[in-house]
Amino acid sequence: MGKPTPAGVPSPCISVCAIDEATGLCAGCQRTLDEIAAWSVLDDGQRRAVWARIDARRALADAVPPERKR
Repeated sequence: MGKPTPAGVPSPCISVCAIDEATGLCAGCQRTLDEIAAWSVLDDGQRRAVWARIDARRALADAVPPERKR
């Protein structure tokens, strides 16, 4: 996980900030712009929900056959 926040749930940010135009996701942390912008005001439960979505996105990306990836 990323760096801890005052609320205790670590940020997924890994300081590789670039939004992929095709997916709308950050290449580093796999969050949407809305998730990135809201992070500082989310409570721990909401932050864990963002992490769950990130995990689901990564699992889906890992399931894509190499020939179908860009």
